[in-house]
Amino acid sequence: MTFTSPLRAIILSAMAAITLSACGPSATLDAQYIERPVEVIYNNAVEELEAGNLIFAAAEFDEVERQHPYSLWARRAMVMAAYTYYLQNKYDEAIATAQRFLSLYPGNRQASYAYYLIAMSYYERISDVKRDQSTTEIAKQALIELIRRYPETDYARDAIMKLDLTNDNLAGKEMDIGRFYLRKGHFAAAAKRFSNVVATYPTTAHVPEALHRLTEVYLSLGITQEAQNAAAVLGYNFPDSDWYADSYRILVARDLRPVGDESSWISRALEKVF
Repeated sequence: MTFTSPLRAIILSAMAAITLSACGPSATLDAQYIERPVEVIYNNAVEELEAGNLIFAAAEFDEVERQHPYSLWARRAMVMAAYTYYLQNKYDEAIATAQRFLSLYPGNRQASYAYYLIAMSYYERISDVKRDQSTTEIAKQALIELIRRYPETDYARDAIMKLDLTNDNLAGKEMDIGRFYLRKGHFAAAAKRFSNVVATYPTTAHVPEALHRLTEVYLSLGITQEAQNAAAVLGYNFPDSDWYADSYRILVARDLRPVGDESSWISRALEKVF
């Protein structure tokens, strides 16, 4: 997996905080229980991780916990095991391991990193807007939880940036469904979806189109005043947008003009954003 520079820096920092210098022979995957000193198992795991042998590394980190549960080494190994699973795109295993760590050691100094791994494991599975977005919603909540608990950390700062993408994806899904209803002539259902974009995701790039689509559907429903207001809000916030040009054109075709209404929910939804 290739990381962006900020993410790579965060992960390397976390590894430095919870790993020890590695030494010892390479680990092998052996189901047979062979009792070994905890330092040997842990350092073998780190050595395998640094060599890129992720499957062996994860097995050894898990072995630390199996042979020496509740030890200081086990705490370190649980977080490293979650990270190693994450690197393998084994997101369910990464989440389960990180969650188990948090249930056992909620106040540990590596708890913030465990929350970060959980959020990233959901975030990495965000799918195209044409597909179900339930994982995106879970990722959003995980990012919000991380930001809420550890607002001053690098993890939270990275999560804030990624939260923008989750919101953009969720808004994009609403737009996709809204366009479908619009094509079918189900104007009330379309209006609900476009309204949700404006009200719930007002900082996303989908808002200009959503306002234009609201102008369209309100005109189709005969709600002229709301159509004029949607176009006015669009023109005020995005005057150079092609969507505003389209909204203005369809209003003029009906001898109407954009007219703002400060009491409208659309105006109130955007007044604190732009």
